[in-house]
Amino acid sequence: MIEARELSKRYGDIVAVDRVSFSIERGEVVGFLGPNGAGKTTMMRMLTGFLPPTDGEAIIAGHDIFEDPLAARRAIGYLPETPPLYPEMTVAGYVEYAARIKDVPRRERRAAVDRALERCALRDVALRVIGTLSKGYRQRVGIAQAIVHDPPVLILDEPTVGLDPLQIREIRDLIGELASGQGEHQHTVILSTHILAEVSAICRRVILIVEGRKAVDAPIDELTRDGHGLEELFAREATRDLAADAAAAAAEGAR
Repeated sequence: MIEARELSKRYGDIVAVDRVSFSIERGEVVGFLGPNGAGKTTMMRMLTGFLPPTDGEAIIAGHDIFEDPLAARRAIGYLPETPPLYPEMTVAGYVEYAARIKDVPRRERRAAVDRALERCALRDVALRVIGTLSKGYRQRVGIAQAIVHDPPVLILDEPTVGLDPLQIREIRDLIGELASGQGEHQHTVILSTHILAEVSAICRRVILIVEGRKAVDAPIDELTRDGHGLEELFAREATRDLAADAAAAAAEGAR
């Protein structure tokens, strides 16, 4: 459903993402982990077509995001870290607007909006102005705009950042429900976060990015089989990568 093939992004001499490859099957919920500045958001922007790679390919639901961008983008629901909301609009009005710009056919639009509101538990606030909602509800609206066209792939960047514990649990439950659907309503989910408890709660697999490179790609059960937690794995891999960089820099300076 999602394939990244040797994706790289460079800004002059700075390498933000370095030849990262992976594939994700339908219905998987994958945690995309990494320290701040590791390249997670850059990677997600390349997968969604918002940022062209320097090298490599991204395939979404069989479509190359750069050679067939319209078809690939129709297959993606994207929630950036700051949801693209209009605070003066009502919830229903905004989700209907999102359906229009995502080319949901007119005859199907009302049903698509109603379904997104229902799945995100927004029916009770459908006529409320977005600017009056709590942050938890605004995150729900952001997810509703991402799923209104019923895409097979969801890419969520820090979906619970800034939420209180109850709101975090509600959003986690929602993401789990989206991935556990059946048939056309089952989504493949990439969840970018640096909150390890979130990954443990809702993801089956972890991809860890450190310094722009893929350090780990494995099921959570396999990673924690020996009794060690994700926190230890995260610290070990991040420290190992930084130590390798320091050793390389020292060796270069000694020449």
